[in-house]
Amino acid sequence: MDYTFNTHNKEEFPPAHTAEHLLNQVMIRMFGTERSSNAHIERKKSKMTFILDHKPDRKEEKAIEAEMNRLITEDLPVTYEMVDRNNIPDGVSVDKLPEDASEMLRLVRIGDFDVCLCIGKHVRSTAQIGRFEMLGTNWDEEKHAFRVRFKVIPA
Repeated sequence: MDYTFNTHNKEEFPPAHTAEHLLNQVMIRMFGTERSSNAHIERKKSKMTFILDHKPDRKEEKAIEAEMNRLITEDLPVTYEMVDRNNIPDGVSVDKLPEDASEMLRLVRIGDFDVCLCIGKHVRSTAQIGRFEMLGTNWDEEKHAFRVRFKVIPA
């Protein structure tokens, strides 16, 4: 069945966009944070900001990168499910939905690891992301904002 979604103003690079989903969930699980509210995802370089209770040390940064690459090599399937806005599963945030969001929404699942609402383009499975490379980080002590800069190197 065809559904009509809201217009989408981006043309994502599917490997980097799918990595964005994974990184959000890695940060949630490792640091108890929320999904990034400030993400800029591009083909050559991407950045995401997370609000954390402490500045991750170098060991934690390496662990983020290692977990991302482990998930990528696990070759998790990326699947879609249609739900109406009154039947969104528990734990799935609706904070980023526009006011005029369509009645039917698309859930994107990455294996059993992550699920969120999204109408963007994704790879079919995580192995298609390639390799995740952390380019650097910044810490804003006042805001407790941890910015991760990364790129994906497609397989």
